[in-house]
Amino acid sequence: MAFVTRQFVRSVSSSSTASASAKKIIIKHVTVIGGGLMGAGIAQLQRFSKVAAATGHTVMLVDQTEDILAKSRKGIEESLRKVAKKKFAENPKAGDEFVEKTLNSISTSTDAASVVHSTDLVVEAIVENLKMKNELFKRLDKFASEHTIFASNTSSLHITDIANATTRQDRFAGLHFFNPVPMMKLVEVIKTPMTSQKTTESLIDFSKALGKHPVSCKDTPGFIVNRLLVPYLMEAIRLHERGDASKEDIDTAMKLGAGYPMGPFELLDYVGLDTVKFIIDGWHEVDAKNPLFQPSPSLNKLVAENKVGKKTGEGYYKYK
Repeated sequence: MAFVTRQFVRSVSSSSTASASAKKIIIKHVTVIGGGLMGAGIAQLQRFSKVAAATGHTVMLVDQTEDILAKSRKGIEESLRKVAKKKFAENPKAGDEFVEKTLNSISTSTDAASVVHSTDLVVEAIVENLKMKNELFKRLDKFASEHTIFASNTSSLHITDIANATTRQDRFAGLHFFNPVPMMKLVEVIKTPMTSQKTTESLIDFSKALGKHPVSCKDTPGFIVNRLLVPYLMEAIRLHERGDASKEDIDTAMKLGAGYPMGPFELLDYVGLDTVKFIIDGWHEVDAKNPLFQPSPSLNKLVAENKVGKKTGEGYYKYK
């Protein structure tokens, strides 16, 4: 009987340990790699966190140079002041305190390896280059704590291909925010075949804490939004290339007939033709026979001429 009792106690103890180890990670300390538009946007999101004040959320923003970080910090401050102006219209002093408090919670560094040891989550938002992402995560994997979750904000690369550069595939996922980050509610949480349920749930809870609406998706090209959006944009281009309809009429038809706020050509120019070409070229390289992933002559020509949309003054349309 004593043996049975000991076995039962061991079993219960083992189950309790397993249950404890399976508990979701409460993400309080975040490191964002990349101080560009997306990285800076993600870094300032903690101001919306429902639990930040109570749990002491902190953010470390990392980039290669102090100049880049200074520009990022300036952009974050400008964004915060716009929010404060609306949120504290009748109490400017409270608005100033809000801006100062948020900025004080965001630290910066040019040395990612030296700061990831104490972070719960690393979010990468650097250039869309698989080799560079792999090198970054391989290096950080050696310095980060065992519990630290790694996430990439990539919009077009396979999360699995990035995760394979590390030894923590179960603690690696995609966390895809949308631009402009402070305004867009959606976050795609991307799970690879190796991503643990604990990691997925921790990232979903974190996204909700930021006031976002997370959706979960497997590691398929383009995830949900881009997988549907980019082929739609490419089909609009092909429709125009075949001479079936003018780009103006295609845009008008989708706005008035489908209720879209922008037509496909307007959206192409807004997103950037170079960005769309990069995505479709990457998908075509992986699956060249897929008719949805075929390149476009007119898109390639415009990008080669550096006519990539609103940011250069000309794309499918001309801008003053």
